[in-house]
Amino acid sequence: MTDRWLEDYVPGAVHELGTFSVSEEEIVDFARRFDPQPIHVDPEFAASGPFGGIIASGWHTGSLMMRLYALHYLSPASSLASPGVDELRWLRPVRPGDTVTVRVTVEDARPSESKPDRGVVRSRVELIDASGAAVMTMRAVNMVARRPAGAAPGKH
Repeated sequence: MTDRWLEDYVPGAVHELGTFSVSEEEIVDFARRFDPQPIHVDPEFAASGPFGGIIASGWHTGSLMMRLYALHYLSPASSLASPGVDELRWLRPVRPGDTVTVRVTVEDARPSESKPDRGVVRSRVELIDASGAAVMTMRAVNMVARRPAGAAPGKH
């Protein structure tokens, strides 16, 4: 990715950030460390549970999404911070062997009224499974620097 500044986040633009797949070993390892619920770490329990088998923690799914979001959507030259996310939803389970695509739509990008060197980008993030169904959605809020004088426009 080339440098991307506030002005390069065009409302309505859709960005496909790539895919990730997850194995049962990865799901269990993450969950043992960070979300040790039986539906994530115990195959016998999970088989008799509401999902019929091991599923990824939502936090694991979000972490995998974040890697692609940071590498392919946020620009190291301009990304300043994030005050948080809104409307995080885990809609369907992610299972071992699933491949999920990350799609981001720019909803709004506007300069800050109080800090003219930056602005706020609001984006809808969707994780889509192989059947085309959304497995996770959220609205991300990022503070992004404005393009400095003389900086070339970024590529989208």
